[in-house]
Amino acid sequence: MFDTSQQMEVFPTTVDLKRIDPSLNMRRFYRMSVQPDLFGGACLVREWGRIGFRGQMLIEQHPDEGHAVTALLKLAATKHRRGYLRSS
Repeated sequence: MFDTSQQMEVFPTTVDLKRIDPSLNMRRFYRMSVQPDLFGGACLVREWGRIGFRGQMLIEQHPDEGHAVTALLKLAATKHRRGYLRSS
């Protein structure tokens, strides 16, 4: 009845953020994505650093995609309060 390939995602599974402030010489990025793991769970992959340079990476394991998306949204809200904006 419904074609799953045409349904829109309600919750984001990837978020790209940037914080650029020339007066502080700040050019930072923060990237998060939810990816399935091999054991039926989901991982929240976080990458951050200075734009143009290799950053750091952290992988958080979650029991399912719902928990990983919740963690992604909570972390995105925290970063938004600290001055990060979504990049296009």
